[in-house]
Amino acid sequence: MTKSDLIDVLCETQKMPKGRAELLVNVIFDTMEASLKRGERIEIRGFGSFEIREYRAYEGRNPRTGTAVAVKPKRLPFFKVGKELKERVNAGARRGAKPAPAEPVAAAPQAAQAARSAEASEAVEPSTTRVSA
Repeated sequence: MTKSDLIDVLCETQKMPKGRAELLVNVIFDTMEASLKRGERIEIRGFGSFEIREYRAYEGRNPRTGTAVAVKPKRLPFFKVGKELKERVNAGARRGAKPAPAEPVAAAPQAAQAARSAEASEAVEPSTTRVSA
């Protein structure tokens, strides 16, 4: 669902002009953004909560070149789903609604490196048989 879809649903269900619905949605989002900028936590009972998580600076690596890169400290919004929403979503999936296809999960860097190493060793030793469970 997009912001436009949310505005359209608000227009249809509340029988209001599109301009007014857009204004309401923008006010809600702007208020939430301002609250998070001030470091305040937003809690919507039955839905979830938003908060700011602060991350300190660290030294990362450029994946392409392997050179060290300084990563600045940052503040990022974090959403935690509420118990009631989680239960309603899961109950909807059990009633026969088709669940969305699972997205492939990106492998962790160490796992990806291990996989590349395994492929490289297989290329060198073709007589070795590997069985994966």
